[in-house]
Amino acid sequence: MAAPVKRVLAISRLHPRIPRKLTVFQGVYILDDRNPSPHTWTKEMKDLFALFLAVLILSPIACADNDWTERSNENAQLLLDVLAKFGPEGAAALGVDGLDEEIFDLRPKLHERTQKASRDVMRKLVKRLSNEEDSRVAQDLEILVKAIEDNLRTTQLQHDKLLPYFNMTQNIFRGLRALIDPQIPTDRYPAAIVRLRKYAGIERGYQPITELAMDRTKERFGVDGLIGPYKGEVEQDLARADTFIDGMQELLANSRLDGWEEPYETVAGQLRAYNQWLASELLPRAREDFRQPPALYEDALRNWGVYEKPENLIRMATQGYMNIRNEMEALAPLVAARKDYESTDYRDVIARLKEERIPGNELLEYYYARLKDIEDFIRENDLVTLPERDAGIRIATAAETAAQPAAHLDIPRLIGNTGEYPEFVLPKLQTDEDGNWIGSDDTYEAGTWTLTAHEARPGHEMQFSSMLETGVSVARAIFAFNSANVEGWGLYAEAIAKPYMPLEGQLISLQYRLARAARMFLDPMLNLGRITPEEAKRLLVEDVVLGESWAQNEIERYTYRIPGQATAYYYGYMNMQSLRTRTELALKDRFDQRAFHDFILAQGLLPPDLLEKAVMEHFVPQQLERVAAGP
Repeated sequence: MAAPVKRVLAISRLHPRIPRKLTVFQGVYILDDRNPSPHTWTKEMKDLFALFLAVLILSPIACADNDWTERSNENAQLLLDVLAKFGPEGAAALGVDGLDEEIFDLRPKLHERTQKASRDVMRKLVKRLSNEEDSRVAQDLEILVKAIEDNLRTTQLQHDKLLPYFNMTQNIFRGLRALIDPQIPTDRYPAAIVRLRKYAGIERGYQPITELAMDRTKERFGVDGLIGPYKGEVEQDLARADTFIDGMQELLANSRLDGWEEPYETVAGQLRAYNQWLASELLPRAREDFRQPPALYEDALRNWGVYEKPENLIRMATQGYMNIRNEMEALAPLVAARKDYESTDYRDVIARLKEERIPGNELLEYYYARLKDIEDFIRENDLVTLPERDAGIRIATAAETAAQPAAHLDIPRLIGNTGEYPEFVLPKLQTDEDGNWIGSDDTYEAGTWTLTAHEARPGHEMQFSSMLETGVSVARAIFAFNSANVEGWGLYAEAIAKPYMPLEGQLISLQYRLARAARMFLDPMLNLGRITPEEAKRLLVEDVVLGESWAQNEIERYTYRIPGQATAYYYGYMNMQSLRTRTELALKDRFDQRAFHDFILAQGLLPPDLLEKAVMEHFVPQQLERVAAGP
């Protein structure tokens, strides 16, 4: 394990002119604005794996050519070695050599083993911290120690309070999908067969992974006080299981690999038996109430990068919600006049705009054209420096759509990258019985402006691309990798693009912002029992004007899929807006927004306190010095 992991930290900085592609494994829960779909491994595995992916995603940027960064990365490698041990599939998906055939760990005493490994590393890091004289390396050591402390706290809380639940059908689909991909070299495809055989337990030394999953759940049946998964989540996962089983077969059949049929049939049968076991043994133990214990919910908020009490989030978000709605009420009459609509109420205007549908067979071409429109006004108004390469857009398969039924950024491997590009992925549309395309919130003209700005440019696609071109230490990248910092930029990107959109695009941009503010108060209100799911959905449909499926996905997201995560968008956006305001105050008429945005993107994913420090101690003095020096 050590050799391929060391290769991660040895990668030199990529040349900025070389095309490249990033990846975000869906289990990390980022970059999907509508319905980020969580994997359901053990909580220990989930948190370690998310942190592990953060390291891998950002490790190629951790190559600044100075001694302190290299020494810091040597410290981070201690943690990286541990994390890689429990998540080899994620490492392989990102390009780490030697792990394509490995599968995740569900062997006995997983909790105890992960806790011990983390504590052993923490002791070593604390000892190094006590002897470290370089303040920068010491700060990174503090970041690493805090990351382990947070992980230990979270995994222990979850171990003490939750009955393990594994959605094995979706997990195995993703394990295969990570290897069989048009943008992955085909010489890696055969490893998928080995991985499949290991899942099935027909490879020497391996037990069927579904049996291990049952064992890990059954061994906790007798523990008093544990609460089961939410009943609605299990029922929905079981209803979607066949889609993933069929999706595996489609992947394998189209891969041109030989010898997949036998292990596939074995795994498919095991998964069907496992799902029957879930229905008979776990479902009766599932809880009727979606709410978690309060300690788990507040811990989840911290893990998403939201450092506020639920009550404070409700207060801040409801105030922001009303301010945004007032803007929409002022703008809607202008859109109505332009479109010759009778009603000027923003709800009616948005409903009319949604009637301007894009057919499914024209969707890809339309989004490419919209991206060009946005890039044109970015250049004309000096918003940010655009990459020289194009951004990719594609339509998802049926199985991918089932796994992640919303527009998102799909980013394959970083390590060993040979020129793959980021892809803005749109869900596959269905047709009705008459052959007409069934529309969604992704398929009407006015909505394409802000969605493209968020997922592509100047949003996530640029955010992750920029990190490859800038050196930051692994420690800072790990600690900073949370939804608030990632999604805060995505929503901020919509805001800086909004003034240059047509009026109807501006109205929908405000609607999306309204939805993010609604998230920041509905999520905690639901989890505190202050509002019912029905009442929350009514507000989303009637007041925020979301479509039925999007609103339903939102309720599932707040209640049992990923409680707390949805608050991160508006929270992170508020942090970004506050930092910009203070920067403008410091620079006055010398503020240059393109320079500011380029600097922010170049920092990677620094947490708010470190980002503010970088801006105030480096960007502001640099700008003042540049202006003083003259042309």
